[in-house]
Amino acid sequence: MKIVRALLSGLFALALIYILNTKFGDVPPLGKFLDPFNGFWTNAESKIQDTERNLTIEGLIGKVEIRFDKQMIPHIFAENDHDLYFAQGYITAKDRLWQMDFQTRFAAGRLSEVVGPKALELDRYQRRMGMSFGAENMIEVTMKNPEVSAIMNAYSDGINAYIRSLKPADYPIEFKLLNYEPEEWKPLHSALLHKLMSATLAGGSNEFYMNNILEKYGPEITKDLFPDYPFREDPIIPLGTKWNFNALSRPPVPEMNETKTSYNIKTREIEEGIGSNNWALSGEKTASGYPLLANDPHLDLTLPAIWYQIQLASNNMNACGVSIPGSPGIIIGFNQDVAWGVTNVGADVLDWYEIKFKDKSKKEYWFNNKWNTVTQRIETIKISNGETVIDTVLYSHHGPIVYTSDQRPANFAKINNIPSGHALKWVAHIGSNDVMTFISLNKAKNYDDYRKALTYFSAPAQNFVFASLENDIAITPNGYFPLKWRGQGKFLLNGTDPSHDWNGRVPSEHNPTVKNPSRNFVSSANQFPSDPSYPYYLNWEYSGYERAHRINKRLSVMTQANVDSIQNLQNDNYSILAENILPTLINLVDTENLSATEREAFDIVSKWNKFFDADEIGASIFEIWHKNLAVEIWQDEFGDPKRPMRFPSRDRGVELLLREPNAVWWDNVRTARKETRSGLVNASFKFAVDSLQMKLGPLDKRWAWANLKNTHVPHLAKIAGFGSKVLYNGGSKTSVNATSESNGPSWRMIVALGKDVRAYGVFPGGESGNPGSHYYDDMIDTWSEGKLNELVFLKSKDQNSKQIISSWKLTNK
Repeated sequence: MKIVRALLSGLFALALIYILNTKFGDVPPLGKFLDPFNGFWTNAESKIQDTERNLTIEGLIGKVEIRFDKQMIPHIFAENDHDLYFAQGYITAKDRLWQMDFQTRFAAGRLSEVVGPKALELDRYQRRMGMSFGAENMIEVTMKNPEVSAIMNAYSDGINAYIRSLKPADYPIEFKLLNYEPEEWKPLHSALLHKLMSATLAGGSNEFYMNNILEKYGPEITKDLFPDYPFREDPIIPLGTKWNFNALSRPPVPEMNETKTSYNIKTREIEEGIGSNNWALSGEKTASGYPLLANDPHLDLTLPAIWYQIQLASNNMNACGVSIPGSPGIIIGFNQDVAWGVTNVGADVLDWYEIKFKDKSKKEYWFNNKWNTVTQRIETIKISNGETVIDTVLYSHHGPIVYTSDQRPANFAKINNIPSGHALKWVAHIGSNDVMTFISLNKAKNYDDYRKALTYFSAPAQNFVFASLENDIAITPNGYFPLKWRGQGKFLLNGTDPSHDWNGRVPSEHNPTVKNPSRNFVSSANQFPSDPSYPYYLNWEYSGYERAHRINKRLSVMTQANVDSIQNLQNDNYSILAENILPTLINLVDTENLSATEREAFDIVSKWNKFFDADEIGASIFEIWHKNLAVEIWQDEFGDPKRPMRFPSRDRGVELLLREPNAVWWDNVRTARKETRSGLVNASFKFAVDSLQMKLGPLDKRWAWANLKNTHVPHLAKIAGFGSKVLYNGGSKTSVNATSESNGPSWRMIVALGKDVRAYGVFPGGESGNPGSHYYDDMIDTWSEGKLNELVFLKSKDQNSKQIISSWKLTNK
């Protein structure tokens, strides 16, 4: 009996050892994960930091000092540029290594190496979209520039020095959860992060919807409902601005084939109301007499935070702001002389071309009246279980033919975005030296330096706002804009016809820009870059004008502005959309046919002040009301599941409501009776009340806008428990403070230029990427409450500051 017990105990021990050291599905080897010396316990970090640390690191040339402030923001002082960017790479990896690793694997289509076969189709998709192809082309151009090449290599060396310093016990917790190790960093990884940002900001694809609409309704109705310039607009470049260049001849519009193809493809539709804000005021409008600059780029929010705050100082620069973890330099920020910021342009820089193959072998395609060779790119996908998958991507001269009919997987929803047999032409595939733009801005002294820096930038096209100590302000929608005929890319393009190809690019010096306008401010909020007088075609549709109009209205009357004035505007929850349409909606409601709850809701929304503040019940009612009204108007005509189409823009819906009370679109073609504008408005109001009752219960304070909006910041990999709490705050997609459920201002910054520059900023997260650190999310409440931290900007490493809590000294071994 004792022998049997001993055998059973031994077998149990062996089984337990096996279980604790084996990964089962998504569960890491529990033995490693729970190991008190090497597991997740070691990732807990104290809020209290060592006041001093001395590190010897191989790879440095001279001495580096890094001073940390109360938010653990690093302020790096180096004797030369090599050590500066080496230290930036090292310290960024210290705080954000897993985030950097995960995002580059995602961009490159390499998640299968970490999470196994379940990521295979996502990896194929990323590779077929040409993400690595674009990054490789970027690196080929970037590394030809000696200055940027040295910076990229130094930055990578710094990251690798940190990785080599780690033992498995030191790995960020996500490496332990997913049971893998960090890999050597190369400049290509940094390029992949730039391509990921391009993909994030490329929006969606409307060409397939537009082709179906054109086929069903014809050119006249299509042009009426989807115009090339909106009903209301307040463009970035002020109306009447003269263009001081001789424009190139725009390519002629080719004769279009009358035969249209209907596409049963439901792509990711470009979402309205998401964007960013930036502006600069001349000293003529400020209390100090010097410019004020503000920026708040809106992105999908994550923990770890999207941005990494940092100060970089060497013998030839001293700049402060935020960087992309994994890329050198500062993207948005300031120095003693200038400040700059960015918002997304939204130009049409991504087009689809229908390819005609010669035969089933798909080795040749028809273009320019001859058969041309299809090239192949072989993608090798490694999987964590040891398997390797080989995937062949076909390329025409346009770019990757993302999926042919025989290459499409059966059950992968993401490829619903992609038509079979179409090539993707995308600016992000073209080689560029975007990093040089930000390195140059970091060192800029004046307007001329700003203009030169922009010439290097390609994608994603950005509205670069600028202000200088010399009292210049400017804004430039900037990037690689293809030279197109008007409307090119609004519909699918013919891959056999050379007249459908891009005709080079708009010269960078012809990009729309304005310097020191008479109104004494510049601004952008993702709206049209210019009025129709601009001689080049950039796109036919941009974000709605509401945020831009609110910003411009407030800036135009602003005098003696200071930081508080600008902060108040960044937190502005007022809705121009509500101002424009709510009076009409209210007048159309039949109050005699409302229930008691509906009457109470109607009274609330009628008296609502049009601010999307956290406590406002009227905001909740209005939001569901106007959104459902759009569905009621357009769903019957544009909701055919067999022929996917998109709705007309919000702007076109506003025009219909205010100016076309008897339009045919008010009638629901699926019913026998004839619906009216008043009928749809009333039905949508009742729908809003019913929806709120079902979601939040009886009408009371629970209907507050913050409860409906449900703002939170999720973890980058959606790991439960690593995201934020639900945040009780205001804002909306049509407000300047464009905060929604998990999208919003990813960084708020205000720079007050002067003899001693002052700056303020915050992002929704913290400097650390470690969920076990106090500094992982210590700024979220500040951000949610609309407050800002004063940014520590040290003029030298020896400057005294009560904000500094720790200092590291780095020397070569």
